[in-house]
Amino acid sequence: MNTWSPESLTPQKLLRASVVVAAVTIALKFLAWWLTGSVGLLSDAMESIVNLASALFALLMVNIAMRPADADHPYGHHKAEYFSAGFEGLLIIVAAVGIVWAALLRFNDPRGLEQVGLGLALAVVSSALNGGLAWLMLRSARVHRSMALEGDARHLLTDVWTSAGVIVAVALVALTGWLWLDPAIAIAVAMNIMREGVHLMWRSSEGLMDRAVEDEVMAEIEKTLAQFDHRTIRFDHLTTRRSGRRRFVDMHMHMPASWTLGRAAALRGSVEQALMSAVPGLRATIQLLPSDVEAHFDDEKDLI
Repeated sequence: MNTWSPESLTPQKLLRASVVVAAVTIALKFLAWWLTGSVGLLSDAMESIVNLASALFALLMVNIAMRPADADHPYGHHKAEYFSAGFEGLLIIVAAVGIVWAALLRFNDPRGLEQVGLGLALAVVSSALNGGLAWLMLRSARVHRSMALEGDARHLLTDVWTSAGVIVAVALVALTGWLWLDPAIAIAVAMNIMREGVHLMWRSSEGLMDRAVEDEVMAEIEKTLAQFDHRTIRFDHLTTRRSGRRRFVDMHMHMPASWTLGRAAALRGSVEQALMSAVPGLRATIQLLPSDVEAHFDDEKDLI
């Protein structure tokens, strides 16, 4: 297997790499801020601290999510990854507030920038590191269906774009002498990362509330069920949910009442196997019912 393939780049490996890269970029960006005195570069460095804390927490949550099911958690620990995304979103919002505060102070006390060339070079190097890692993480997140990995990758991409804006702004300040531009771009950076933080927290809450599977996964489930003989069997009451990397589907399968239990169970096993082969990580639960029996879930007493 290719060392750099998404399959071999597990969430644990990439999150460990994210911790190392975050530590390096913190050093580079704070050095860039110290050399230039730019509050825009300071805001960029503060976001890298969030990157480090987020990567450490995401690594912890991924390790918990990988634990096998036990007596207290019979469905596994997969939802732990959603806590990672929510925590990262909260840290991003806190960092954004800190950036705005620093920028407002700079508006009242504008300062010229120093050693801009070297400072910008350090910022470019750190952004390149984040961009390369984020690209690898996104590819692996799709393969491993890791919410924690995707959240960290999208945060790194946001960091790359905000760093690009800061670099352009600092260069313009050096060229034009418009000192107000430095704190202004810092506030713009804060608003952008705050938007990303709110988005991550929303996605985390959606996952914790058992959101249905993605449209493409549902389409694959329906396609698989369509392969079976619907003249003698039918499926209804199909419900789905996500739980971290896992996907769950529950349904009823109706069949002729004259069938033996052995025949019905064998067909159910074939359907479950087909579904789990079509959708990696899927767990299917199918209840057997005679064709002339309906299950009712819409009684008001059941909705209380």
